[in-house]
Amino acid sequence: MTGVVYLLYFLLAIFATLLNGPRLVVYSYIVNLIAILCYIALTLLLYYLFKPVSSNLSLLAALVSLAGCTITTLNLFNLALHISPIAFFGPYCILLGYLILRSAFLPKVLGVLMVLAGIGWLLFLSPLVNFLSTYIKVLGILAEASLMLWLAIMGVNIQRWRQQAGPLSPPSTPPPDSSATP
Repeated sequence: MTGVVYLLYFLLAIFATLLNGPRLVVYSYIVNLIAILCYIALTLLLYYLFKPVSSNLSLLAALVSLAGCTITTLNLFNLALHISPIAFFGPYCILLGYLILRSAFLPKVLGVLMVLAGIGWLLFLSPLVNFLSTYIKVLGILAEASLMLWLAIMGVNIQRWRQQAGPLSPPSTPPPDSSATP
């Protein structure tokens, strides 16, 4: 389910970008708002998925992501104080990457990619963006698309998720993304 919500967000974000035009502004706002709602749902699903790894870090990651979603929404309506949502989504990617690295139920390479993407997004806020912009975008898309596709196609290793969850999860409660057991 988490991977499907992630995919839906990706598709909506791309569609919203394609709607950027003077005659399509209202549709662009609507699609952007739906994409933001999908990302909020994704944030909550990832919070529950990584809660067994570290409930505090998973909560911190979720709060950082929700702050980024808030800034994105405010920016959409020109209400923010010139704060880039990337200032939140960079740390969010780093935190997710760290949680993946500490998890027993997802491949470590996904964690490494997410940490690198988060660092890249933070570099996007620096003057280096002029030289690295394309590389940062490619890395970010590669990392997030890899995580999204892994969750949508492979899912998590349910047995390892349950072991890591320990007393947090009764045996009958699967993780929020239990589509497969690789």
